[in-house]
Amino acid sequence: MTKPGIVRGLALAMAVFLVAGPAEAGGGKRPVVVELFTSQGCSSCPPADALLGRLADRKDVLAMSLPITYWDMMGWKDTLASEANTHRQKSYSEIMGHGGVYTPQMIVDGVSDIIGSREAAVETAIALREGDMDAVPVLLHATRQEIHVTVGPASNHEGPDATIWMFRILGKATVAIGAGENQGRTVTYRNIVRDMKAIGLWKGPAVSLDLPRQDGMDAPHDALAVVVQQNGYGRIIGAAIIGHPDY
Repeated sequence: MTKPGIVRGLALAMAVFLVAGPAEAGGGKRPVVVELFTSQGCSSCPPADALLGRLADRKDVLAMSLPITYWDMMGWKDTLASEANTHRQKSYSEIMGHGGVYTPQMIVDGVSDIIGSREAAVETAIALREGDMDAVPVLLHATRQEIHVTVGPASNHEGPDATIWMFRILGKATVAIGAGENQGRTVTYRNIVRDMKAIGLWKGPAVSLDLPRQDGMDAPHDALAVVVQQNGYGRIIGAAIIGHPDY
């Protein structure tokens, strides 16, 4: 019998792991953030997962997959899902005034809610955000001891304060699904959010944060992303992602 949810993905981006010195990202035009709320138990999700995978290869998009838990009651426990991802989706639903949550759902830059398999609609939403880009600089710098995050400044900042989120991301995992609506299918997921944390608040002036690596305590991951988001779950005004060395 195949062990449920066999995950193969830690070999991705080994070149990133082997960097001899510090890794750094950010500074220029920021990527549009696309979040996919998905589940291994949802038969409508694989096309959206495939679309997210294509978006993950683009430089102008920060694409993240956030597997949720509420499909677990349907006969298959998602091997990548977390309650934190579920909470984030429910928070979006409350902010946007929706009556509930669904999968597959894509949220583009915190402002657009789209059925995740509708590629044309997703592309339109991305293009609209690229044409109306907010300019809050985010710089990430990782060494073997710590992660340094700088956000701002932005002299013309208006609007509500913004939460600085950090996401730990696993670049790729392939899962053999043993039950539920996708029983017998093998699905590859990209840029899976394994952990997220609010690390600070941004009000306009520059904010600098030094965070310990703590790799031994975290879920397996091979990249870090920082997202600056108004009202916690509102409009995204800054973002950067970095592949980090694993010592």
